[in-house]
Amino acid sequence: MTAEKEEVGDLESDASDTEEPVHLVERIEEELDLLARNVDILEKLANSPPIGIIRLSEALRLPIHKTRYSLHLLEREGVIQPSADGAVITDKSKEFWANLNQSLERMSAVIDHLKKRAVEHENRPPSSRKGY
Repeated sequence: MTAEKEEVGDLESDASDTEEPVHLVERIEEELDLLARNVDILEKLANSPPIGIIRLSEALRLPIHKTRYSLHLLEREGVIQPSADGAVITDKSKEFWANLNQSLERMSAVIDHLKKRAVEHENRPPSSRKGY
């Protein structure tokens, strides 16, 4: 084995020893939690006068750093903007709600399909095939 291959092998084993594997489903759940938080914040802003980050954080019972991050994402999307009194929604928020609804409909269809497939596989007898 060359020194380069040994070094790569050492790096791979070090990474697998210290890092926990990232599970695809958990990543998707985390993204959905983030989306839900962003929607909660946008909804709160739509139903109240301009509100600052601390009051918004307290009202939604969220840590300030999570509130700040969501506000950053919403501002980057153009659905909110800062003001002297706090964040306010923009006209682009109507487009956001329409797109969100369409996206959720598509996701629901995919989730329903995946549920059916998961049940089918859950009810199958175990395979007698062995890996590698």
